[in-house]
Amino acid sequence: MKTRMPALFVGHGSQMNALEVNAHTSAWRQLGKSLPSPQAILVVSAHWYTNGTGVTAMEQPRTIHDFQGFPPELFAQQYPAPGSPELAQRIRQVLRPLPVTADQQWGLDHGAWSVLMHLYPQAQIPVVQLSIDARATPSAHYELAQRLGPLRDEGILIVGTGNVVHNLRRINWQTPPTAWPWATQFNDHIRNALLRNDHQAVIDYETAGEAARESVPTPEHFLPLLYVLGAAGADSQVSFPTDGIELGSISMLTVLCS
Repeated sequence: MKTRMPALFVGHGSQMNALEVNAHTSAWRQLGKSLPSPQAILVVSAHWYTNGTGVTAMEQPRTIHDFQGFPPELFAQQYPAPGSPELAQRIRQVLRPLPVTADQQWGLDHGAWSVLMHLYPQAQIPVVQLSIDARATPSAHYELAQRLGPLRDEGILIVGTGNVVHNLRRINWQTPPTAWPWATQFNDHIRNALLRNDHQAVIDYETAGEAARESVPTPEHFLPLLYVLGAAGADSQVSFPTDGIELGSISMLTVLCS
């Protein structure tokens, strides 16, 4: 009998977290040691934002270095985890009649591998990515994720990576940088809703007004949280392995639903 897996949202922050040892990456490493061993991992990353829904279906996904201007050491990083065409087909099955493309081109973007290399540094567990349909509403993303929930009973770890607060235009370059009040307000608003298991408040995040508009200027970094919540269900137990606002406008909140 397979162990029911939790669902996990990770505020991935800067690409440099792939290389750095800090409070957040240390928390991710400890979390990886404490979680049950999954049969496979399904990642929903902010960085695969598409028209329509796709799932990686190749045997060996490539490590994508989807960024510029970072040190050569970061471009040298590889995460050679196998893929799982079988899991890709299972995902397409559970999401029917929604059309899901079996993708052979994408791979693992930095939203996936910069986190997984801390959670599972041996890169031995099969990984697939599911894209985020840019045309769908927050409610539609949550409802899609509810259909993924049964995969947890099949030993699949569902991981969303993005950031609850993500506004690169408002980065605070002061030393040390302090969090903008709106960033703290919105991060606290979402965290408190999670503690109440009030998933509707998270789905309706835009009702938080100016704090939401500043914290989520575009939705792709926020939406992976809805996939985790939908798959976990509103009766899940929630904990926060790490949190904090980096550079004034990037939330590192990590949410474990078990």
